[in-house]
Amino acid sequence: MSILVTGGSGYIGSHTCLQLGAAGFNPVILDNLSNSKASVVDTLTRLGQVKPVFYHGDIRDKLLLARIFAEHAIEAVIHFAGLKAVGESVKKPVEYYDNNVYGTLALVQAMREAGVRQLIFSSSATVYGDRPVIPYDESLPTGRPSSPYGRSKLMVEQILEDVQRAEPEWNMTLLRYFNPAGAHPSGDMGEDPQGIPNNLMPFIAQVAVGRRPTLAIFGNDFPTPDGTGVRDYIHVMDLADGHVAALKALRNRPGTHIYNLGAGVGHSVLDVVKAFGKASGKPVPYHFAPRRDGDLAAYWAAPEKAARDLHWRVSRSLEEMAEDTWRWQSRHPNGYPD
Repeated sequence: MSILVTGGSGYIGSHTCLQLGAAGFNPVILDNLSNSKASVVDTLTRLGQVKPVFYHGDIRDKLLLARIFAEHAIEAVIHFAGLKAVGESVKKPVEYYDNNVYGTLALVQAMREAGVRQLIFSSSATVYGDRPVIPYDESLPTGRPSSPYGRSKLMVEQILEDVQRAEPEWNMTLLRYFNPAGAHPSGDMGEDPQGIPNNLMPFIAQVAVGRRPTLAIFGNDFPTPDGTGVRDYIHVMDLADGHVAALKALRNRPGTHIYNLGAGVGHSVLDVVKAFGKASGKPVPYHFAPRRDGDLAAYWAAPEKAARDLHWRVSRSLEEMAEDTWRWQSRHPNGYPD
């Protein structure tokens, strides 16, 4: 069974491709390499012992999409491709809406023409907006995301729901992530952000390995146990397994299916720093900085629906996320080879 994975050489996409291969699926990767490297495919081949088909290109390229669907018997699409930096999206809203929203429209049109009606979308907990109710469960209405990035995710969700409503044979699965972290336990595959990392764990890792002098912790006066922000961190391997579980459980089930993928527990920034210090065997230098606009004090997932319907739960701890990230970063201080 061939699965088209857009953004498949990126952080979450690559780990998902590995788990897809282990589950007997054949991943076909489409990636423009704007935030990843082609050498990831070699790593996937070595770890998974099967070389994925790779296309270097953009999801907005309709001719390329038509070619991929013509050359492979694609049965479903897992859609990761998208720009994802919250701060950058504020500065470049046009680019974010063009890539994330228009790109999805181009993909859905190509799927329709090819007769492929199963799509798993990489969404985000940001679609809930700023909610006072914790934990977040799927019954909460979506809110008003504070950035163009978050709004682009919500727009895509609404588009996919509208398509499914108009054409009921579609199977649209919306997976709302919380905070992915960690790396493959081999230490050979992990998060390799281009430029300054936007996520906490890779920034801590680069500080620990000496690429950056110190970690800025934005805010130490939140109403949380230690004053720093609390988030739901999920190991990237658990997240990858969640996609495989959704693909298996929801096959041939038309409708719109929405699931939170999170651990269901919150950890503070200082919790993460301490876990990483333990994993690396040395303290991580940090300093406090003022809060940023839009930062929430705390949120985490209610993952019971995914457990019930997809038979999926996280199995890896914060400590394992830190250990696996440190193993990856210490072995590959400069990330993947160019």
